[in-house]
Amino acid sequence: MTTPDSIEPARFWEDRYRKCGRIWSGQPNELLVREAGDLAPGSALELGCSEGADALWLASRGWQVTAVDISTTALRRAAAQAIELGLSGQVTFQHHDLGQTFPGGSFDLVAAQYLQSPVALDQTAILRLAARAVAPGGTLIIVMHAGWPTWSTAAQQPADVVFLTLEGLLTTLALPPTWKVDTLASVQRSAPSSEGRPGTRTDHVWRLTRTT
Repeated sequence: MTTPDSIEPARFWEDRYRKCGRIWSGQPNELLVREAGDLAPGSALELGCSEGADALWLASRGWQVTAVDISTTALRRAAAQAIELGLSGQVTFQHHDLGQTFPGGSFDLVAAQYLQSPVALDQTAILRLAARAVAPGGTLIIVMHAGWPTWSTAAQQPADVVFLTLEGLLTTLALPPTWKVDTLASVQRSAPSSEGRPGTRTDHVWRLTRTT
């Protein structure tokens, strides 16, 4: 029997996108909008860009964005949307399995939303690389699920899944004193099931600034 943990990550995510049409709404993540909305545009790196909504929102606000994902199908959809919106000159899409390769350079903003996966993902290593990619004076924004949605049953919740706490992520990153915490918050949002059952889910959000 094939289990999610035994599936090669690139195959898992490519199959997920290739077997259906557009997965996501095309709207940017509300927490990214909240946390990045007051930042002066510069260079940005988005990790796990999926179909491109967050990267394109940043580009529409004047950011020069490098957006990466493990799925080539997702990247093709994102690139097509960039052309449709007239933003292709503002976004560079790159294919990376972040457990194997990581984009080069430093950025004024590094954003990572929901780098949580049912297949192998070295989350700690990737997030530490994300922090190293932030330029002096730049910002790191991380958003993650804090737990399961309220409609989820025990049978739907793999026992080995661990959700980081707000302080736990800071410990994991092991950042030097040259970083300061701007946002450390839990936000509850509406999260109905795919069958339409009402529910909520809590997300954690971190906004950190590298001061020097």
